[in-house]
Amino acid sequence: MTSVQGARARARAEITATIKDEARRQLAADGAAKLSLRAVAREVGMVSSALYRYFPSRDDLLTALIVDAYDAVGEAAETALAAAPKTDHPARWTAVCRAVRAWALAHPHEYALIYGSPVPGYSAPQDTIGPASRVGLVLIGILRDAYTTDRVSLPPLDDRLRPEAERLAADLATDLPPAVVVTLVAVWAQLFGTISFEVFGQFHRIVEDRDAFFDDVAARLGREAGLLPRR
Repeated sequence: MTSVQGARARARAEITATIKDEARRQLAADGAAKLSLRAVAREVGMVSSALYRYFPSRDDLLTALIVDAYDAVGEAAETALAAAPKTDHPARWTAVCRAVRAWALAHPHEYALIYGSPVPGYSAPQDTIGPASRVGLVLIGILRDAYTTDRVSLPPLDDRLRPEAERLAADLATDLPPAVVVTLVAVWAQLFGTISFEVFGQFHRIVEDRDAFFDDVAARLGREAGLLPRR
């Protein structure tokens, strides 16, 4: 890459970041459904036709924001896992859950974009699947490490659920028992349900010590997933 090309790439990256920062500000103020390319262009001092060279449509800009949000919460989960004790699987689980919650509370509007109500008229493209999987893959990794060291107690599996559990295991983690995988999907949903209740104000005047409450929930979910304490 020549110096001129490098300068152009840097300038494009800076303008792209400016556009996305303004779009996030508008998300916080008005919500995703009201995001407007024209309004973003006006606030960053661009004509609409110029902004379209960076994001051809509102959906393209939304997708970029969604990917950034999934990557950010995924990175938070991965960083927490890397810093946790390698052989204490319940502690690793709780550390990751705490990190996801902390990110959500620090970025409520971005959390709402990826885990809140669907944006009318928007359909997420394939580009979002990889970033959206990062937290789930971290949780699967914890269960995998625990399972390979005999630190997982197999959850019960109802016969009616067995076909679905086997399908999930084939799709998500072929090296884990179906009972573990289907339970992991259930506790993953409960984890984000708990976080969503807090982010969206459902615990107001109900749960006061939310740190202690969440830690207990995270530990319970880890036990439900089958994680056994460190020897």
